[in-house]
Amino acid sequence: MLRLRTCAARLRPLTASQAAQTVAQQRPITGTNRGHSRTFQPIRSYTAPVASEPFLNGTSSNYVEEMYFAWLEDPKCVHKSWDVFFRNANSGAAPGSAYTSPLSLSPHVSSMVGAQPNTEKLVEDHLAVQSLIRAYQVMGHHKASLDPLGISCVNFDEAPLNIRGHHVAQLDPLGIMDTDLDSCVPADIITSSDKLDLTVFMERLRVLTVGGFYGLQESDLDKVFRLPTTTFIGASESALPLKEIIRRLEMAYCQHIGVEFMFINDLEQCQWIREKFETPGVMQFTLEEKRTLLARMIRSTRFEEFLQKKWSAEKRFGLEGCESLIPALKTIIDYSSAKGVENVIMGMPHRGRLNVLANVIRKELEQIFCQFDSKLEAADEGTGDVKYHLGMYHRRINRVTDRNITLSLVANPSHLEAVDPVVQGKTKAEQFYCGDSDGKRVMSILLHGDAAFAGQGIVYETFHLSDLPSYTTHGTVHVVVNNQIGFTTDPRMARSSPYPTDVARVVNAPIFHVNADDPEAVIYVCKVAAEWRATFHKDVVVDLVCYRKMGHNEMDEPMFTQPLMYKQIKKQKAVLQKYAEKLITEGAVSRQEYEEEIAKYDKICEEAYARSKDEKILHIKHWLDSPWPGFFTLDGQPKSMSCPSTGLTEENLNHIGQAASSVPVEDFTIHGGLSRILKARAEMVKKRTVDWALGEYMAFGSLLKEGIHVRLSGQDVERGTFSHRHHVLHDQNVDKRTCIPMNHLSPDQAPYTVCNSSLSEYGVLGFELGFAMASPNALILWEAQFGDFHNTAQCIIDQFICPGQAKWVRQNGIVLLLPHGMEGMGPEHSSARPERFLQMCNDDPDVMPPITEDFAVSQLYDCNWIVVNSSCPANYFHVLRRQILLPFRKPLIVFTPKSLLRHPEARGSFDDMLPGTHFQRLIPESGAAAQSPHAVKRLIFCTGKVYYELTKERKSREMEDSVAIARIEQLSPFPFDQVKAESERFSNADLVWCQEEHKNQGYYDYVKPRIRTTIQRAKPVWYAGRDPAAAPATGNKNTHLVELRRFLDMAFDLQAFQDQQ
Repeated sequence: MLRLRTCAARLRPLTASQAAQTVAQQRPITGTNRGHSRTFQPIRSYTAPVASEPFLNGTSSNYVEEMYFAWLEDPKCVHKSWDVFFRNANSGAAPGSAYTSPLSLSPHVSSMVGAQPNTEKLVEDHLAVQSLIRAYQVMGHHKASLDPLGISCVNFDEAPLNIRGHHVAQLDPLGIMDTDLDSCVPADIITSSDKLDLTVFMERLRVLTVGGFYGLQESDLDKVFRLPTTTFIGASESALPLKEIIRRLEMAYCQHIGVEFMFINDLEQCQWIREKFETPGVMQFTLEEKRTLLARMIRSTRFEEFLQKKWSAEKRFGLEGCESLIPALKTIIDYSSAKGVENVIMGMPHRGRLNVLANVIRKELEQIFCQFDSKLEAADEGTGDVKYHLGMYHRRINRVTDRNITLSLVANPSHLEAVDPVVQGKTKAEQFYCGDSDGKRVMSILLHGDAAFAGQGIVYETFHLSDLPSYTTHGTVHVVVNNQIGFTTDPRMARSSPYPTDVARVVNAPIFHVNADDPEAVIYVCKVAAEWRATFHKDVVVDLVCYRKMGHNEMDEPMFTQPLMYKQIKKQKAVLQKYAEKLITEGAVSRQEYEEEIAKYDKICEEAYARSKDEKILHIKHWLDSPWPGFFTLDGQPKSMSCPSTGLTEENLNHIGQAASSVPVEDFTIHGGLSRILKARAEMVKKRTVDWALGEYMAFGSLLKEGIHVRLSGQDVERGTFSHRHHVLHDQNVDKRTCIPMNHLSPDQAPYTVCNSSLSEYGVLGFELGFAMASPNALILWEAQFGDFHNTAQCIIDQFICPGQAKWVRQNGIVLLLPHGMEGMGPEHSSARPERFLQMCNDDPDVMPPITEDFAVSQLYDCNWIVVNSSCPANYFHVLRRQILLPFRKPLIVFTPKSLLRHPEARGSFDDMLPGTHFQRLIPESGAAAQSPHAVKRLIFCTGKVYYELTKERKSREMEDSVAIARIEQLSPFPFDQVKAESERFSNADLVWCQEEHKNQGYYDYVKPRIRTTIQRAKPVWYAGRDPAAAPATGNKNTHLVELRRFLDMAFDLQAFQDQQ
């Protein structure tokens, strides 16, 4: 259900008479009540001035209206006191004197009674009722029976108050933020920029009361009002004068901190936030805290100044204008460490990254400084990346808490926010492996830029993973470095929402806006944010409203596009200078101490700079963000260059097969159709055969029994898009009762996680990539619902998976399962675009590698990823097991079948899966053609599903002796050795590549030059397949069949290519 909220406080309240007239005009002339017809007489109205009755103003008037119309319908349905009140008011009495206590009423009241009412009690009672009514008006839709299924259940917030103070908080250090917020101040909020001068209040109050301001007058400022339970401004006092109420609300909501939280539909959470910001004097700092803050500000500021001095012509994406980010992050980490957090995983864009590495994670300064040396040689494998994209992993003692803390900054590309789900996935994995089920030991911090946070859809996708059972990290602290500008784009052109942070509202994350030029306000907000995460384990956003002193980078000229903004920036006093002067004035620190602290850090930088000149070689592995202790040798190499057999014993195969075909839980009723599927699996196990689903089950189950965690994620993976997998069984009689048989294999097995994801590819694939980063001893798979859906996650594929090891020396064993095949079902969902993956492979098509004893494994080690299109379940079984048994990790791309899932010939035998068997990179011809290879006239190379169409056609044409068919199962790295052997075996045959994809798609452009290199270009490699096309497949079934017939004819016509020779 969408949660629609009504923000009544955004509207200027009508006076009671206005409301009565409006409702009178809008109410129908006729209506029904208790089954009786009657006619309204909306000619009566309040005639006395509203100012004489304060409580009738504001939302209280709604309550009075309802009572009034109820009285019009039936005077007996309201209390006698209201009956007298409305009779007197209708007779022309002022509302303030129309009330008469019911104790003094006679049965025949016909004239005014002059006794003074118990005003305080009346107002108190009426406001109590009004509060209840208002709660229903604002939040009642959360409790309304809106769902026709009757299954929705949401929380109900009883007190929607304090909604808009953040709109007028003094957030902008430049004072130019009109484009960033609503341009008008809500009329019912009194503000003052003159240190809460009461005279300013009174003047504003005069202006506001012209149109009615809750019926309050200047004379009411000294009146004492009882405070409701939904505010903490009174501290221990239950009542305050109006002017003090206003002053304290000003202090809480309209200074350098703006708090957005009233959209949260949890009363406890709202009350918690109110207490943190409303309690008088809550933002107090000890002398030690102020001195620590100053020292951190010095390090943050002087680091940037040092870089600017030494490398003024270098891009570094400095932090100038938001130096308070460093103490902000350190505060979050300090507080979280004190609460028991041991591991913090961070993701951030390039701005300020070097400063964070130096002053938060504590990367050695000389390692950072040497990155600026253009003469530095690259020594590690790979091609490297620029310094402001690199990551880091460091374990150290937190000096504030004296506890161990592990800090990781995940490497990322320039694609802003792309790292968000990767960080969340790595965080989830670290929580999983250390048994941290509620996020108390491992947490994530994500940094964002304002333009990217509002503009990049991956932010929304990542937020929507935050509370899903298999994806939650139990709360993330988001810190937005709000420059109030994108590259050159103003906020008014960059987003439609008032704030860049409004996307966070979808998950009820509180948003704390803070002026970054007030370091103490920043630190307080970060303490609250860290405490929120520790208390509620939910996301929270800190919006550091700052500015960008330079352009997009240090070489960019911002005056071209933001002249006025940058004129103001040039006048701006540095935040360090302002804060130092404040502390010196307070006596918290002396000028000498301040200058000594600066000199101390400057000396540290100069000494590190001198050491950096000794660095001659760049070691990218020093910047590794996810080390795998014990997996490699000490110098980061594989412990061997061999892969053991991926086969299993017959006993193991039978045991897993029995688990795959049974229900391990008693009194569990499964669907009748599923019963037939399990029975068919049991029959296959008896016959020692496997189909695709059972082969996958064997691979997963065997790894689990060996202690390897398996995690399968994606849309509808529990059942499988094509209803073939069924790894989660659902009781047909008990709601939400499920069973995962694979978790019942053996008592000491690793856990199996299979989880349907949200309808997201970009976010979920990034998440699983991050999960796979954490440990090499897990098989992490992401399956696309259909293969072509991977293109909405192209950024993760292009920027992380394909080049990740080359850029960051970071291996990853993630597996992508991409359903692929031309089935005549139209252009969508037919092609997983194999040509794109093959085009990004890093092997050379024109160089025949030397054939060595460990050729197959060496090829895998040198490649950037493995691309497979398996045609049989046994080979799929082997390639999944090989992914873990290899002594290193590479991404694996598998084009999985659709029709082959149930194809009667697409079966594997236990014999192909026993000890000693391996994954076959190429499956050679083994039929009649293999008996007389010199008589074979054509050798067809193919891959995947088309093999079965070719064998069927060959059989129908009785050409099994003259045409050989070889299946290339592993496309990349290309099996040069086996293609060479097969070509030499059928030395008299011409060579044809056959595919069902169009010529400009699929595999042809990849395999043709490699086959030619293999045979030393002795023969042409002919093409049999569909013609080039823009779309992956035709939408017409008949055309599909005509195309199929055409390329099969070409493949088996031995004279087809004579004219082209």
